[in-house]
Parts: sequence; structure tokens; C-alpha cells
Amino acid sequence: MMNWEQLLNADRESEAHKVADIRNAFQRDYDRIIFSNIFRRMQNKTQVFPLPGSQMVHNRLTHSLEVASVGRSIARKVSTEIARRNPDLGNIIYDIDTIVSAACLAHDLGNPPFGHSGEETISSFFKDGDGKKLKAQIPDNQWSDFISFEGNANAFRQLTHTFHGRRIGGMSLTYSTLATLIKYPYPSFGNDSRKKYNVFFSEIQTFRKVMDKCGIPCLDEEKLIYARHPLSYMMEAADDICYLVLDMEDAHKRNIITTESIEGHFTAFFNAEDENDKWFFSRKKDVYDIVTDKNERMAFLRAMVINKLVDCAANIFINNYDDIMSGRFVKSLVSHLPDYEKKALEDCRSFSLENIYRNPAVVKIELTGFNVIGELMNEFVSAATNPDTTYRKKLFSLIPEQFRTNKSDIYSKVQVALDFISNMTDLYAVQLYKDIRGINN
Repeated sequence: MMNWEQLLNADRESEAHKVADIRNAFQRDYDRIIFSNIFRRMQNKTQVFPLPGSQMVHNRLTHSLEVASVGRSIARKVSTEIARRNPDLGNIIYDIDTIVSAACLAHDLGNPPFGHSGEETISSFFKDGDGKKLKAQIPDNQWSDFISFEGNANAFRQLTHTFHGRRIGGMSLTYSTLATLIKYPYPSFGNDSRKKYNVFFSEIQTFRKVMDKCGIPCLDEEKLIYARHPLSYMMEAADDICYLVLDMEDAHKRNIITTESIEGHFTAFFNAEDENDKWFFSRKKDVYDIVTDKNERMAFLRAMVINKLVDCAANIFINNYDDIMSGRFVKSLVSHLPDYEKKALEDCRSFSLENIYRNPAVVKIELTGFNVIGELMNEFVSAATNPDTTYRKKLFSLIPEQFRTNKSDIYSKVQVALDFISNMTDLYAVQLYKDIRGINN
């Protein structure tokens, strides 16, 4: 059984820059992320819809801020109940809302330009493209990182890797915040049945140290599968809640789905036959009697849905507390929603897949991502692994010093190009693509 004294480990890899102030260690984590360059760059990374545009839709930065807000609410509800049941824990348990919100801020930091299509393009470059010829030079347990490039693992790398000229331990966050960030606590190799993972080969030792420092048990030593940090379930739930609900709100603002459709899907989370939900219909009528703006009405419904799902997620965590603390809990919190709310969420998911994620505006940005990222991969992987021509040397000179390495193995050289490309914003990637191709507009 995991214990909170270890799980809430406030140590970090490097304390060289620690300054005593009114913040505790976890509040400093939150602030380090907020003020970092990599976090600010997310304002120019696509969430779903093209950027920029006349309609103010979500980008990766606004999405992460909202996930942090929802995650904090879930954690606060849970911490209040845990403290009630375990008064001997003292005030330590009240730090979990800060840890969860910090991890929520960081959960998308590893996403390359153009989101999931960027991940797919990078993977395809090594599976089916020019990168395939490097396979003979890279061991299988490293090659698996490239043929299934994963933004979650890249986020852990960006936060923990000591880049050239930077401080030891990357952003040097606390072990608790880093462990909370890990939704898939295993590396890419040896887990063929698992599509996602959280650890590149290069960060395995860091990963093990983080998990061990937090007292998280290893469930399979051969495949390096650990149990999850209990707080990671809250971070995951906050992300699950936000991306579905808010993607639908964005689609409504872009006139991709009708007001009637989104109103029906959001209202479906509340059961008119349930005494606990009758307040909602009364409140909805009061709001609709006053508010006529359709976007404001949808914002009200969105807020009510999120509030309900926050309560559900917190209750699921508490009801499954022993399984979570022993590492036996399976799947996500939202997969354990009560039947009524689960059906409403699944209906939203199915509707979004058909009417939002396959919308031409979304498909076009994905196609742009395939072309832009594909071309940049061709150019910069060649430049990083074999700068044998004047052209490639000039390309390599464009890679910032922080991403370079003194290591001579091909795996590490490829990572130089991947670190450079994955840190780009959508706009920078497109501009660099145009510059290399000599396209003027």
C-alpha cells in the first residue's frame, strides 16, 4: 500500500537555484512551469482547430490552463475527504491540489506541432519513410521510441533532461509532480499491446528514480511497469473532461455544430428523473429566461457539465481509494463513471469523432502537419545524423545549442532533431518549412 508521506515527496534533482520564499516546493513547481518558455510556446500549438483565426478557440496553452483548474477542483474535493478520514495526515494532504494542477499544466508540453498528426508523422518517418534506413544502427529498445513517438514521453523528457548549457535535472520539478505527470508508467519497449507510454529509453533511469523516490511499486521488473501515482488519475480525469466538453464548445463557436445539438448533448448529462439533478433544470430555466446570447447559454451548460463530472471523478477516486493506493485500480476515473453520465460522455465522444475531428477544417490542419513535419524530419534528421555536406552542415547550424549532444550514437543524434522539431510552434514550423523550400508569401 502506497503512503502519502512518500507520494508527496518534495525533493527534486537539483536544488542549486533554490531560494527560500513564501511558496512551498509544489507551488514553486507550478510557477516554474507557468513562467517557462516551453509553456508559453503552447499558445501557438494547435488543440483541434486551425490557428490563428477570427474565432477565439482553444490552443494547447488555454487547454492546459483549463485542465489545471479542473484538476485542482477534483484534487481539492478528494483531499478534503481523505483528511476527514485520516486526520493523522495533517496538512500534508492539502498539497495535492497544487501538485495535480502543476502536472496538468505540464501534461501537453511534449506535444509536437500540429498535435497528434505531428506524432503520427514522426512515427511514420521511421516506420515507412526515409528514417527506416536507420533501423540497423539503433537497438530495438531504442528504435521503439521512434516508430511510436509519444508526446507523453516527450513531456517527461523535456522536463527532466539536462539539455546542453542548462541546469541539471531539466526544470528540476519535485519527484511528486513528475510522478503525477506519468499516466503510462512504462517505456516503449516490451509493451507492444500498449499504444501509449510515458518514458523514452533515454529517461529510464530518471523514471525509475522518480517512481522509487515516491514509493511507487514496480509491478513488472522485466518490462519496467510501475503502478501509477494516485494523483495521476486526477490529472488524467481533468484532461478527459476538458478536451471533450471544450472541443464541442469550440465547434459550436465555429458553427460546425448547431446550438440545438450541443445543448442536447450537454443537457443529457442530467437526468430529469433523478432527484439529485432536478435543480439543474430549474437553474437552466432561470438562466435561459435572462440570457439570450447562445454562446453564453452554452458556456453555462459547459460549466454545469464540468462541475458534475468533477464531482463524479472525485467520488470515483474516493470509492476506489484502497485499489488506487495499492496499485490495483485499472483504467481511468472517467471509465468508471455512473452509467447515466458515462453514456452521455460516450455520446459526446462518438459525436465529436464524426462531426468535429473529421471536419474539413480539422483534416486540413492535419494534412498541413503531415507535410510540414514530414519535410522537417527529412531535413533535420539527416543533418543531425550525417552532416557530411555543406547543405546539411548549414541545416545543422539552425538547431539551437541546447538541443545538441556530444554523444556519438545514432539514437542520441536523432533525438537532437526530435527535440528541435517537437519544441517548435505550429507557426514556426510552417515558416521554417517555407524558408527551407524558398517559398515566399
